[in-house]
Order: sequence, then structure tokens, then C-alpha cells
Amino acid sequence: MVESLRIGPYTDEKADMGPVVTKEAKERILGLINKGVEEGANLVVDGRDFKLQGYENGNFVGGCLFDNVTPDMDIYKQEIFGPVLSVVRAKTYEEALDLPMEHEYGNGVAIYTRDGDAARDFASRINIGMVGVNVPIPVPLAYHSFGGWKSSSFGDLNQHGTDSIKFWTRTKTITSRWPSGIKDGAEFSIPTMK
Repeated sequence: MVESLRIGPYTDEKADMGPVVTKEAKERILGLINKGVEEGANLVVDGRDFKLQGYENGNFVGGCLFDNVTPDMDIYKQEIFGPVLSVVRAKTYEEALDLPMEHEYGNGVAIYTRDGDAARDFASRINIGMVGVNVPIPVPLAYHSFGGWKSSSFGDLNQHGTDSIKFWTRTKTITSRWPSGIKDGAEFSIPTMK
């Protein structure tokens, strides 16, 4: 999936991802990727050397996938803001639930399950602002809140909807999708990207 990301300029309507915002952002992302390798994470897909023909000096970073990331690593502790996915393995449901609960940031989290009890428990207990159930990136529509929780928030108010006039409110938005039957398998792209 990560290897099939189409990276291109903003004019490419089929691109999954464009350039990062600045040269400094690109250097920061590449530095974090290098640090992840140094700290012992397994870089399964390496997009550090990505070059886009005609844009060789652009701020493009190829998709990267880390496995066996642990909570003490910088790539786990920091918000990377780049095409980097880190897989952190947990032995139990409770251990998996504790990972985002104890993390400094609280922007978005997702659970993939066909177990409604697990989905309800996860959504009600998690201390994260945007929760996805079988949805990869739980960014709600503009009339719901968006602004993160914990150290991932910006400002006292969220930027959309009624939260723009509510002060000292912590809204949790839960987006869920329940595909029919087990034959469909998991989907990891936003439905609007099809």
C-alpha cells in the first residue's frame, strides 16, 4: 500500500500526496526517518531517495513504512507530518489501548475490527479527539470539530462548526464504517479517494 502511493505536484489530480510544505520540513522528516533507523526500527519501505522527474529539487518525500517501532523512539514520540507510517505492536487489547492513551499527542486514532463491543469500548475509553472505527484517517466533515487534543491541539477553539464559538469544550468525534461481510477485507484509503 505505501509503495503504491502516487506522489506528485499539486497539479496532478491522481496524486495521493504532494510535496511537504518547505525544504526545512523535508529535512526534518528525513532526519526523523534516519533517527528511526538508528534507534532500531525496521524500515520496510524506504522513500528517502524519492525523486520526481522534472521536480528533482522539490520538497518531495516518498512513502515510508516502519515496523517494530517502540514508544521510546523519536518516530513514535513526535508528529512527523510526512508520509511515514509506524507500526507499533501490542500483545493485548489493553496494551494497544494504552499506547494512544499515554501518548503526548491526541489528534486522531483508528481501530479496525468486526467486533462491535471492542469498537464501542475503544471509542468510549480513548482520550483522542478524532476516532475512526474501520476508517483510516478519521477527519470528520467541516461541521464537526477538528483541532486535536492534548499536545496536538492548536489554540483554545477548534476551527470548524459550533466549536468555533464554544470555549473550554472537549468534543470527541467518532467516525465508523462497517463493511458487509468478511469477504471485503480491510480498506486503508479514504472512500473519497476512489
